[in-house]
Amino acid sequence: MLTDFDVGEGVALSKMNAQVDRPIGMFDSGFGGLTVARAVIDLLPNENLIYIGDTARYPYGPKPAGDVRSFAIELATSLVGDFNAKLIVVACNTAASVALSELQSLLSVPVIGVVEPGARALVNTTKNNRVAVIGTIGTIASGAYEKAVAGASREKSSDISLIATACPGFVEFVERDETSGEAVTQLAEKLLAPIRKADVDALLLGCTHYPYLSQVIGRVMGPDVKLINSADATASVVRDALAKNNIARSVERGVQGSHEFYSSGDVRQFSELGRRFLGPELMSAKHWQIK
Repeated sequence: MLTDFDVGEGVALSKMNAQVDRPIGMFDSGFGGLTVARAVIDLLPNENLIYIGDTARYPYGPKPAGDVRSFAIELATSLVGDFNAKLIVVACNTAASVALSELQSLLSVPVIGVVEPGARALVNTTKNNRVAVIGTIGTIASGAYEKAVAGASREKSSDISLIATACPGFVEFVERDETSGEAVTQLAEKLLAPIRKADVDALLLGCTHYPYLSQVIGRVMGPDVKLINSADATASVVRDALAKNNIARSVERGVQGSHEFYSSGDVRQFSELGRRFLGPELMSAKHWQIK
């Protein structure tokens, strides 16, 4: 027979389990954020994950900041309100650069972006203190990376020189699954020319789509330039935030996390192309309705 104390403990434990079993919510304009999803799944295989790719409205890069901010708020609030997410990852550099602080103020759960983790990784990698970041028009225009790199430089007590360059067209190549070939190589050579002249030794891929072009970008930049993908750094920040807020799912329970994927656009295309990018975890996708 349970005592009142036993019952109270059982209720508390049940509530705790319900809290930690809630999913991590993640969104991006399309497929690019799957690089972050891949890193989170690999690092935290026991965590549940909900991912929304806003493919009906991609790319975000050329769109006005106000529109991107509205999209980000809609997606993040849906992940919390409709899917009961315990933590939000803004797996889109453009959205993170214009909406992260607002989302952190608006939502009752931790919100993590990809800009600051990437900037720290960039600063920690360089040897000659000359670095570069490439991103969408919206991300570069926001100045978010200049601010983040400056902050990371102060933490390291380094004087870092940064060149930031927009690369319009890269996202569209990735979304069409054209990640190699003459056309994308010629575009990369043209867009990256100013960075090659700047004698940088580290280049941050400041868009979650760009890692899919890393072979092309790496060949254009040459072997002396280290390419930085912020996905792994972001996954580490997610792990630390879960632990700090006592909402990490216990690995001792031995339960693999579940992963659900949604698209606001063509679900079939998202499933097929997304599986090639992410792997077998993306067995199928469902439709997410824009309000």
